[in-house]
Amino acid sequence: MEIGKNKWFFLSFAAVLVLLYLMSSTDLIIHEKKVEVYPVSVIVSESTDEDYEKLRKGMDRAAEEFHVDLSFITLYEANDQEQQTSLVAREIADGARAVILMPANPREAGIQLDDMILNSPMVVLGEVFPNEQVTAGIAIDYAEAGKLLGQAVMENPPDIPVYLISEGLEYGYAQEIYDGIRSVLEETDYQMNLRVLESADDCRRLIESTVYPESGCAAMIALDEKSLETAAGIIRDSSVYGEHIAGLYGIGGTTRVLNDMDQGIIRGMVVHNWFDEGYLSIEKAVEAIQGVGGIKEQITMDAYYITKENLRDEAYEKMLYPID
Repeated sequence: MEIGKNKWFFLSFAAVLVLLYLMSSTDLIIHEKKVEVYPVSVIVSESTDEDYEKLRKGMDRAAEEFHVDLSFITLYEANDQEQQTSLVAREIADGARAVILMPANPREAGIQLDDMILNSPMVVLGEVFPNEQVTAGIAIDYAEAGKLLGQAVMENPPDIPVYLISEGLEYGYAQEIYDGIRSVLEETDYQMNLRVLESADDCRRLIESTVYPESGCAAMIALDEKSLETAAGIIRDSSVYGEHIAGLYGIGGTTRVLNDMDQGIIRGMVVHNWFDEGYLSIEKAVEAIQGVGGIKEQITMDAYYITKENLRDEAYEKMLYPID
C-alpha cells in the first residue's frame, strides 16, 4: 500500500515538472505575442554616410520604437541616379518592406521610378513622387530656404559680385534654392553669378580670382552642402582668402560646417531638424507597411537661418547637436 502511494507521488511530481517545463520553454500553455520586425532600407545620394549623423540618430530612435531592422545604404559614386534606382529595385527584391530614398536627381528619379512596379512602399526625403507606391515626402521648402539666403547676402554692399556655387542644379534641390535666391535678388542691384563646380580646384580658382589686384571682394552662396564644405575648407586653409570673401553662406548642418561657422568662416546657414526628419521617415515607412493612411502626404519641415551669434541658442543647440 505504501509502495503504491510513493509511486503515485513520484508520477504526480514528474507530471508537475513536465508541466512547468512546458510553461517556461514553449508557448503551448502561455502564448507570447510575437513582435513583427520590419526590414526598411535607407538609400542616400552620397558615397559616404559621414554627413548623416543627425539624420541617423533620429532613424535609430524610431527604429527601436517601431521594431525596424534598418539598412543604411550609400552609393559607389555620389549623385549616381541610375545606380540609386537599381539599388531601390535590389533592396525590395531582397525583402525590404519599405524604402526611404534621398534622391540624387529628383526629376530623373521621379521618371525612373514611375516606370517601375514597386512592391513595397517608399518614403522620399524631398518632394513626393507621382508613383502610387510613394506614400510620403519629407523636406523643407527649398525655395523658401533660398529666399532666406538671398535676404542674408544683402547685408553686403550691392557693388560686390555674388557667386552661387553648386555641384549642378540637377542634383538634390539646388534648382529650388537657386530659384528662391533669384526671386529675392533679381530686382536689386546685386549681380548673381552661377558657377558649377566639377571639382574642388574649380572652387579654389574661383576664390583665388577675388585675390588678384583690384578684384575686390565677393560673397558666395553654396546651393548644396558639399559645395559649402569645399568652399569653407579652402578659405580655412588660407590666411588670405578670407579677407576677400565678404561672406560665405549656404545650406547644411554637418559638424564640419557648424565648426566653420563657429570659427567665423561661414557667415550664415539655413538648417533644419535632421533628427526629426529621420524619425518621421521611419514612422511614415512603418505606417505605409501597416497600411495606415493611404493618402499621399507631403510634410514640410521648418527651415531656420542661423549665424555664429545664435549658434548656441538653446533651441538651435538641441536641434544641431542632438543627444541619442
